[in-house]
Amino acid sequence: MPAASGMQHDPPPDPPTLTPAPAAAEPDSGTGPDPVLVAEGEYLSRSRQFLRLMREDVLSLRALGGDPVSEEYLKSDLYRRAEALSDLPDTPLFFGRLDYAPGADGGEFAGERFHVGRRHVHDPDGHPVVVDWRAPVSRPFYRASPADPMGLELRRRFGFSGGQLTAHEDEVLTGGPGADSRGPQSRGPGTVGTAPDAAVSRILIEEIERPRSGPMRDIVATIAPDQDDIVRAGPEHTLCVQGAPGTGKTAVGLHRIAYLLYAFPARMTRGGVLVIGPNRAFLSYIRNVLPALGEVDVTQTTLADLLARVPARARDTERAAQVKGDPRMAAVLRRALWAGLREPAEPVVVVRGSRRWRVSPGELAELVAELRDRGVRYAAGREMLGHRIAHVILTRMEAAGETCDDRTHEAVRRTRPVRAAVDAIWPKADPVRLVLRLLSDPALLARAAEGLLDEAEQEAIRWDPAPRGPASAGWSTADAVLVDEAGDLIERTPSLAHVVLDEAQDLSPMECRAIGRRCATGAATVLGDLAQSTAPAAAGSWPGMLDHLGKAGAEVRVLETGYRVPRQILDYANQLLGALAPGLAPARSLRQDPGALTVRHASGGTLPAALASACAAALDDPGSTAVIAADDQVPSLTGTLGAAGVRHSVLDGSVDGLAGGGLVVVPVTLAKGLEFDHVIVVEPGQIAAAEARGLHRLYVALTRAVSRLTVLHTEPLPAVLC
Repeated sequence: MPAASGMQHDPPPDPPTLTPAPAAAEPDSGTGPDPVLVAEGEYLSRSRQFLRLMREDVLSLRALGGDPVSEEYLKSDLYRRAEALSDLPDTPLFFGRLDYAPGADGGEFAGERFHVGRRHVHDPDGHPVVVDWRAPVSRPFYRASPADPMGLELRRRFGFSGGQLTAHEDEVLTGGPGADSRGPQSRGPGTVGTAPDAAVSRILIEEIERPRSGPMRDIVATIAPDQDDIVRAGPEHTLCVQGAPGTGKTAVGLHRIAYLLYAFPARMTRGGVLVIGPNRAFLSYIRNVLPALGEVDVTQTTLADLLARVPARARDTERAAQVKGDPRMAAVLRRALWAGLREPAEPVVVVRGSRRWRVSPGELAELVAELRDRGVRYAAGREMLGHRIAHVILTRMEAAGETCDDRTHEAVRRTRPVRAAVDAIWPKADPVRLVLRLLSDPALLARAAEGLLDEAEQEAIRWDPAPRGPASAGWSTADAVLVDEAGDLIERTPSLAHVVLDEAQDLSPMECRAIGRRCATGAATVLGDLAQSTAPAAAGSWPGMLDHLGKAGAEVRVLETGYRVPRQILDYANQLLGALAPGLAPARSLRQDPGALTVRHASGGTLPAALASACAAALDDPGSTAVIAADDQVPSLTGTLGAAGVRHSVLDGSVDGLAGGGLVVVPVTLAKGLEFDHVIVVEPGQIAAAEARGLHRLYVALTRAVSRLTVLHTEPLPAVLC
């Protein structure tokens, strides 16, 4: 980045007269307004004013660079700062309060009070008004307990609706006045009084159960201790998070990125961070989480888009996908690439003045062998060969009494004989053309795969007929991964500081290698659930997957508590686990709702009417509704809903596929990672029979619901659900 001269302030507007927040009074038993809610509501209003002043202060800055390029960099930085300070009126500016105990029990923050929110807010004098949830002072909000109060006297949670404070819940942690062994006490409109369980906040449960509409929300107000451990892990640690549906894997990964950007900004910004999701619909679903936490510059992409050197429009057979995803293909590609080197046939003769300098074919062969033995990338070796030839010639020139320097070396390297020799011995390589030749030339494939792939495996991946060129080739997503592997064999892939990889259980070993290259000198957060593995070439176990990722020593953390899916739904879906992943223990759900699950058999031709009725009933409730079915069922179901006059949209994998809200029909292959308040799964038997891993797809479909699951079927259910 070019050096910049700095930034200059315009005179800021006079701030409004603002006074410190009064201490919140304890609620009384009267029927009037809760004085705590009144006082905290006033504090919230002042906090929003301070945030507005902070943003106006940034916008008043003028970029003064030493040159136009520097000014543009500074303008861009100012824009990002201002965007990070944008107030979101429907999002609470703070969601908790920490009162540290006076005296020694309160530690370094004794007697202090902090409101905890999504970002830091300060008053015009620089005093904190809201502290960032990622700051060390905020950690007791997530970790403190009566057994270990971490210096707190009181923890307060707030309930909000549309950005307005509606309730509060106090938990006294040090046994002082007001302590209550029954657990957190809730007060305010819309709350239900005492929390039902001393270990569970009612406001926390209500936040989890709040109806969904549109993209995913952050969970910053509801992070559990086991999740917090993962979120705040250091930047040098690669963590693999195994979690059943609803345990918060995705949210934990995104919040970890937000934490690392806050705690290690220089390291993360310099190296870069990346979030990789399974498809564009999933990215659309999670796109607002990081901006809501003030992080607006994180790249989010799919693996297909990340590796899009070729247009992947074709689909492999299951067998071809398995072979192309096998790690042996890396060795096959390496052989095919290095087989392009040729034995030196002619000497190199360079004429300098009246002298002729000669390098024999034998000497050239020794130079090539030395470079190959060093294990350099193909393109680097090609570049180094020219320098090696020039060095041999310069050594002889100096021995003959000539004076040589770097300019002489470069002049010799650039001579036509040296360049011609490099082209003849070590020709340029292109990753796209290399993979094209390998898959379309049976003789080359046989030589490169000898001892690695048998005849049947070679036959499975060979193109027949052979395409005429890259433009006419039927590239698949697995082919794109091979092209990326070939590209890295030729030139090293740059590494990032951190990569978050979601739905990692579906990645083939070759896909793991592609991602591992992008965090080779950094770390990764790997998220997934082996029970949801649906890809034919998936690695099959976390140790194997992490080994292919290049992070064999990474720690595997297990999230065992489900927050999103009610117990009745999760128990129903868990009946599949014995057939899907016998080694996985079923998750336990924090929530239960006796009316969450409905299994309905529609006899004869009554499925259309049953579907229309179920959809109409679901649309009467707040939140989002999805119909999930086998992909080939989607057209007929949309026709049924259209004929019944039920308004709906169809998720097609586009970036804005979930933007419209309402009822959405979701092909089961796009359902992974999404969540809806009410899910209607149609014909589970057809989902299970549609592919080899159909039961895994069904498990995904059954666990997308946050509040209600309706199963509609005319055909028999899979045996494990009967």
